[in-house]
Amino acid sequence: MEKRMMLMLTGVLAFGLLAACSTPKESADGHGGSHQHGTTNSSANNDGPGDHGSHGGHDTGGHAADNYKASFSFASGTAKASENTKLNIQVTDANGQAVHDFEWGHEKLMHLIIVNKDLSYFNHIHPEWDGKGTFTIDTSFPKGGEYKVFADFVPKGGSGTTLSEWAKVEGETKPLESVKADAKLVKVVDGKEVALTLSSTKAKDEATLTFTVKDEKTKEGISNLEQYLGAVGHVVILSEDAEQYLHVHPIDEKASGPAAEFMTAFPNPGTYKIWGQFQHQGKVLTVPYVVEIQ
Repeated sequence: MEKRMMLMLTGVLAFGLLAACSTPKESADGHGGSHQHGTTNSSANNDGPGDHGSHGGHDTGGHAADNYKASFSFASGTAKASENTKLNIQVTDANGQAVHDFEWGHEKLMHLIIVNKDLSYFNHIHPEWDGKGTFTIDTSFPKGGEYKVFADFVPKGGSGTTLSEWAKVEGETKPLESVKADAKLVKVVDGKEVALTLSSTKAKDEATLTFTVKDEKTKEGISNLEQYLGAVGHVVILSEDAEQYLHVHPIDEKASGPAAEFMTAFPNPGTYKIWGQFQHQGKVLTVPYVVEIQ
């Protein structure tokens, strides 16, 4: 009998701008925001190692939260480093019934974020909906170890929901690196110089994150950033232990640079990794930063 690794968790509805941006190709109201949640781990039976987390959504919309469950499984039973593997995701409601209706959120029915234990690896991909109850995607992992998978989606008539799980990948592992704050928040990626400024580095304060994109050689601002998934950019933020997750959307989704602004609030003091994603001349730039929040 083929072994299958089933990774299960219960998540609580997380409210945020993802719900407000639930139409394809364009935003509903043009305002930036974020949704966030934390995790608590408990053990459960499965054929592969992994902690099963309960995700507490922070209700910013004043609505009652509904419960959803996601089942993550590898079609081959296990995932091996550097090998292509099919990942299946199934969503059920509080009554255990499969969810079949989803709304578009920034041009996709589901966004999948994958990171490794020390946050040195990041992948933002989009599973395909088979119309029968399952999202699927072929992906690969660069090395063995633990990876956390976050699934963002909007149930029809609901709000933005994020469910996640740790998954074990077989293969050679490498020593984990510590997540240390950057001394300078200026990065160069694919010939673009991207600087990040934060209006506040204090936990729970409303903070504006401003990314300024320039040409690395000329230092001229780039004002023709392209729409990426219906917005000038997307930002994902994780605490160093991957327990706090924020998916942030722009204040002005139709902006084109050189500056792109995002607004959020860091839930607690600590170290956070930030990934900004932007598109220029048909290529997506992923720019990582690490900041310390007081």
